[in-house]
Amino acid sequence: MSDSGEKLALACAHAADETKADDIRIFDVRGISTITDFMIVCSGASMPHLKAISRDIEKKVAEVTGEYAFRTEGKASTRWVVLDFVDVMVHVLHTEMRELYALEDLWGDAKQLIWRPEPEDDED
Repeated sequence: MSDSGEKLALACAHAADETKADDIRIFDVRGISTITDFMIVCSGASMPHLKAISRDIEKKVAEVTGEYAFRTEGKASTRWVVLDFVDVMVHVLHTEMRELYALEDLWGDAKQLIWRPEPEDDED
């Protein structure tokens, strides 16, 4: 169901954002991929950061949606973790791995979801 997949993708993106993941992108790959409906790519700068992002996405998405990752591949030490929620796959990569594999290029035909407004300037 596309609507529930989109809501799940948005929940994953917001959870990644709460853990300060970098450059979070959601790709609508329906009709492009036979594996899933939405791909999320985000990155972190260190192994502890990758571990925290992955852990917190699983925890927060379960709290908000009741959905759990069907499978998890990779570990922070491999610098690439994939959380498979079936309709949504989340790729959490170390910044260097993300540049090397350029996953965004694979889904160049996919529509990107705008999942939050443009950042506002903080005036503290």
